[in-house]
Amino acid sequence: MGKDLPVSPLAPAGGFPKLPVIDGVRFASVEAGIKYQGRTDVMLAEIAADASIAGVFTRSATRAAPVLWCQDCLRQNPVSGKGFGIVVNSGNANAFTGRNGLEGVQKTVNVVAEALDIPATHVFTASTGVIGEPLPAEKITARVSDLIAWLSPERAEDAARAIMTTDTFPKGAGLEVTLDGVPVRIAGFAKGSGMIAPDMATMLVYIFTDAAIAPDLLQDLLASHNETTFNAITVDSDTSTSDSLMLAATGKAPMARIESREDPRFDRFSDALHGIMLELAHLVVRDGEGATKFVEVAVTGAETDASAKRIGLAIANSPLVKTAIAGEDPNWGRVVMAVGKAGEPADRDRLSIHFGPILVAENGWVAESYSEQAGAAYMKNSDLLIRVDVGIGHGAASVWTCDLTHGYVTINADYRS
Repeated sequence: MGKDLPVSPLAPAGGFPKLPVIDGVRFASVEAGIKYQGRTDVMLAEIAADASIAGVFTRSATRAAPVLWCQDCLRQNPVSGKGFGIVVNSGNANAFTGRNGLEGVQKTVNVVAEALDIPATHVFTASTGVIGEPLPAEKITARVSDLIAWLSPERAEDAARAIMTTDTFPKGAGLEVTLDGVPVRIAGFAKGSGMIAPDMATMLVYIFTDAAIAPDLLQDLLASHNETTFNAITVDSDTSTSDSLMLAATGKAPMARIESREDPRFDRFSDALHGIMLELAHLVVRDGEGATKFVEVAVTGAETDASAKRIGLAIANSPLVKTAIAGEDPNWGRVVMAVGKAGEPADRDRLSIHFGPILVAENGWVAESYSEQAGAAYMKNSDLLIRVDVGIGHGAASVWTCDLTHGYVTINADYRS
């Protein structure tokens, strides 16, 4: 793990799952000594020729050189018959590094491209870690030959571990879905723990499938599902310079390619992909820096779905709400405050609030049936649900967050030391 932090109490009990092997994808990781000692910090994914590649990235105005590189590569037509590579390092974000940032990207992708015999524009890269320090690209390129030698379809967990920073556990999810009688596999892994807020977080996510699906359709699907998964989580309301979410479809499953949303297989694949993305997004929140509570905020009765999401995020990002949750205090007044500050239409006298199954407030006042004892008992759970009905329309949305503890302050006060 990034700084030998204790594993989050919200981590899955079974550890990293056994992911399905994706035909056409191989992984490797090495220790390059970029920042950390005694742990791997560079991963490589090799993807088969003619795969479909999609990506969604941060819209930060100060996004890092690797993000700009990847966005530019996706705008270019891929070279037929050539594969792809994804190389990622931890320990250094290669962000706010001026000319050095782009030079570091170019040195890295050129060496990887030559080693994999693919165009440089087929190599996607990402960096995560400290902002503002020059990337020691030579430490990465010196280990490329080892990465190539150790590539294996079985090493997804090793790749997931290599990209961790303040993460306390590697995050993976996978499944198999049947499309018209053909088994199709989806697997992915993510890193992220702090600097997490919609658009998209200090988060790197890589998902792979052997499905055959047209590139434009894959991109639309990824962008659409991103809004209700990775763009619906928040740990601390801060958006990173380095967010990257990439999806590769190798087309190795024995199926005709899905070319349109009208294809009867499309919805089933779409639902399966959304499930993987949501599971990974939730794992990021469960590893939120210092987190002890996993919280869903579900808003209904808003003017629109977009309005409901903005209200949900106002609640989820409120330091007062999050510290009350950390203290297991059922302070519903802070939820009312957060609804009011969201800047969205709401009716105080129609507002209702539930903590899990407990009706806390309704019609602009505390519910007659509510007891503080019941509320306090519910807040002791590690998984919490805050439900708010705004009372003016049919808009609905859910977002996910965690509590704000002393642990978050400690981790980030010491981050560069």
